[in-house]
Amino acid sequence: MKAGRLELGATVVAVLALSIWVGGLVALGACAAPLVFKIVPAPLSGDAMGAVFRRFDGLAMGAAVVVSGCEAVRMWAREGAATTTERIRAALVVVTAAAAIYWGVRLSPSIVALHASGAVRGFGEGGAELERLHEQAEAVAKTEVTLGLLLLALQVTTLRRSTEKTA
Repeated sequence: MKAGRLELGATVVAVLALSIWVGGLVALGACAAPLVFKIVPAPLSGDAMGAVFRRFDGLAMGAAVVVSGCEAVRMWAREGAATTTERIRAALVVVTAAAAIYWGVRLSPSIVALHASGAVRGFGEGGAELERLHEQAEAVAKTEVTLGLLLLALQVTTLRRSTEKTA
């Protein structure tokens, strides 16, 4: 019974962390960034979104650590061998967390540094690199959102019912 409560608690915490992480990416990437870049003149728009994403990076990486910890707790608390779906869930947690960490440690700081040095997307060597990194960041974010949504579903659908644990 204790293992069931531990698994349930870890699942609830993972769902909350994933919700903040994925919801934040959608809110910033799909809603805020396009409007800021449309309304706020350059280079202020880049400065603003760079600061916002750098702040969000810490939140996303923190959520990735929390979800990873919850996954470890769920695997530890379970009885018997992990099912294929549970192993897939665990692998997706690792991949999604790695994407958040790569974004926060490599992509976001590189984009901010290029922007701070005066690079403008599409102009010159710095602008070409900025464009390349921005496209890569968009791809990583879309991957995080897609895998994050899948993980949200797997968190719930792989939660064992108490009758399954005692049977």
